[in-house]
Amino acid sequence: MSLQTKIDYSIALLRKAEPLALEMSPDGFHLAFSGGKDSQTLYHLAKMAGVRFMAHMQITTLDPPELMHFVRTHYPDIELHRPEINFYKLIVKKKMLPLRQARYCCAYLKEQAGAGTVTLIGIRAAESARRAKRNELETSDRAYSGSLDQFNRDKEQYHQCVSGKDKIMLSPIFKWTDADVWNFIRGNGIEYCKLYDEGFHRIGCIFCPMVSRKIKALERNRYPGVEKAIKRSIQNIIDENGYGNEYHATADEIFDWWVSNTSARKYFGMIRNQRNIEF
Repeated sequence: MSLQTKIDYSIALLRKAEPLALEMSPDGFHLAFSGGKDSQTLYHLAKMAGVRFMAHMQITTLDPPELMHFVRTHYPDIELHRPEINFYKLIVKKKMLPLRQARYCCAYLKEQAGAGTVTLIGIRAAESARRAKRNELETSDRAYSGSLDQFNRDKEQYHQCVSGKDKIMLSPIFKWTDADVWNFIRGNGIEYCKLYDEGFHRIGCIFCPMVSRKIKALERNRYPGVEKAIKRSIQNIIDENGYGNEYHATADEIFDWWVSNTSARKYFGMIRNQRNIEF
C-alpha cells in the first residue's frame, strides 16, 4: 500500500469518526501529543482532515528539555498539563521504581488524560508484536477492540461501556510503518525534534523502562541531573522502606541495576559473585 493511500485512509477515518468525537465532547477529538514523530503525524493529519480537535500533552517531569523546547517553539497551541506530583515524588509514594512489568508511571502521569472523549493516539502495528495484536479503535477498558465501522454498527452497546474515566481510543496511523511516518514528515517539510538525529530512535521519558540499554547509556551522559534526582528518591525509599535490603544494595547500585534491563535477581547475583571473587 502506498503512503498516499495510507494518508487518504487516515484522513477518511478521522472524518468518519468526527461525529462520534463531537457527540462525546464539543471540542471534538482529544489528540494525545508527545512531541514525537508519531504524534506529530497525527496532529498534521488532523489538520489536513479539517476535523475539530484539541491537542494535549501530559508533562511527565522526565521529558527531555530539548523536546519541551521543540514543542513550545513549534506547537504553541498544544495544551500542556502537569501532574499533581512529579516522577521523583511518585517513586517515593509507590515505594519502588517503575519496571517493564509494572509501569505505574504511565498510568499515573499519562494515561488518565482524555476521559470521556475519542482520543487520538499514535500507536502502530509495526512497533511491536504486542501492538500488532491491537486494533485501530478500542475502548480504554478493552471492552471493544476492532474497526470504527463495527463500533458504529453496535454503538448503543459499546457506548454503555464508555463512562467515567473510560475513553475511546482511535489510531489513525495504525497501519503505518516507521518509513511511512518519516516520509510523511520530510515530504511535508515538517520540523521534528533533533534528538532523532542524535541517536535517539524514540523520544519519551528519560530512563523509560522500555528503552534499550544503549539509549539509557546516551541518557546517562546527557542528563546527569536526572540520574542524581532519581538516586535521591531511591535513597528515600531505602531509608523509609528498606528498598533493596535483600540485596544489601546502595542507591547507586539500585540505579545501575534499573538501567541494565536485567532482572534484580540476576543482576545482584552477578554483583555478589564479583565481590566474592575480589575477596
